[in-house]
Amino acid sequence: MEDVFRGIWVVAYRELLRFIQERSRIFSSFAMPLLFLVIFGAGFNRIIGTMAPGIDFIKFMYPGIIAMTVLTNSVMSGLSVVWDREFGFLKEILVAPLGRSGIVLGKAAGNATVSVMQGIIMLVLAPILGVSLTPLLVIELIPMLIVISISLSGLGVLIASRMRSQQGFHIIVQLIIFPLIFLSGVFFPVNNVPAWLGFISKINPLTYGVDAIRQLFLGGEIIYSGGAMAQSNYAIGVTVFGHTMTVLEDMLIVIIFGAVLLSIAAWSFSKQE
Repeated sequence: MEDVFRGIWVVAYRELLRFIQERSRIFSSFAMPLLFLVIFGAGFNRIIGTMAPGIDFIKFMYPGIIAMTVLTNSVMSGLSVVWDREFGFLKEILVAPLGRSGIVLGKAAGNATVSVMQGIIMLVLAPILGVSLTPLLVIELIPMLIVISISLSGLGVLIASRMRSQQGFHIIVQLIIFPLIFLSGVFFPVNNVPAWLGFISKINPLTYGVDAIRQLFLGGEIIYSGGAMAQSNYAIGVTVFGHTMTVLEDMLIVIIFGAVLLSIAAWSFSKQE
């Protein structure tokens, strides 16, 4: 058992070193979320106005941008698998005395650590945007980011397990990332959309990660503002079959999704030669 954990740690540590050494990746991982926050926030804030009592569009979007940052880096984690395959290093990992599930967990753990660090760095924008930030909120946020990032890292590793080139991986990931982002409620409440769009959004696991982070950041502000519950219900809290999801229920769905993805990714790796 000790050897298994050591192997997972080695794989995870290698992912951390690779990220730190690639400065372009560090910059690009923040570029898209910040562009969305600035362009969409500045462009639509005055038009859309308040989403709930005391919550304007920028405040509403900010928790989703944190989730978006985690999603982008987590899914892109699979790129290291493709890179290792192209340069022959993956063969060395596969013949090492470490189970294929250990390789998947190591990749997921390393990239989850990077994703969590990126999500925490995004918190420096909170005071600028007028979002309340307390030490307790940060402590509660970290486990959420870990769960979301590990779950979505499983998606990235699963895709990469069947890719043979970095170009092909980038194309497939881009086709997956943008629908996940736009259908997760980052930019609009999923409870106030046409039925067909709401259905698609509610089978998107990222929707529940976004909602959990948004409830953590903004739920208290709505209660403090004493605003109308009718307005806050559609803006914060995903409603499924008439039931408004809690933070714990959101996280449970993300955990189930992550377990399924990591299991499939491990199975896919077991078929590698």
